[in-house]
Amino acid sequence: MTITTLSSREFQQNANQAQRATRSGPVFITNRGKPTQVLLSIEEYQRITSQRRSIVAALSMPGLSEIELETPRSRDFPRPADFS
Repeated sequence: MTITTLSSREFQQNANQAQRATRSGPVFITNRGKPTQVLLSIEEYQRITSQRRSIVAALSMPGLSEIELETPRSRDFPRPADFS
């Protein structure tokens, strides 16, 4: 898989180039040097959105360490398991 990076100006000037580049991988579009959008082929988009992800894969996604998560402490008492 090849990742192509284009500035927003390059993308505006040559959208056909970006569309062709999606055949070999995602196209990152940057604004002032920072990625702001990703252009994918429809096949790649459908593959990503239709696939179920395991909890391990979801938790190992890049960038998750930067997200702060505060969960309220549960006041519920644990219930015994019902094996009937």
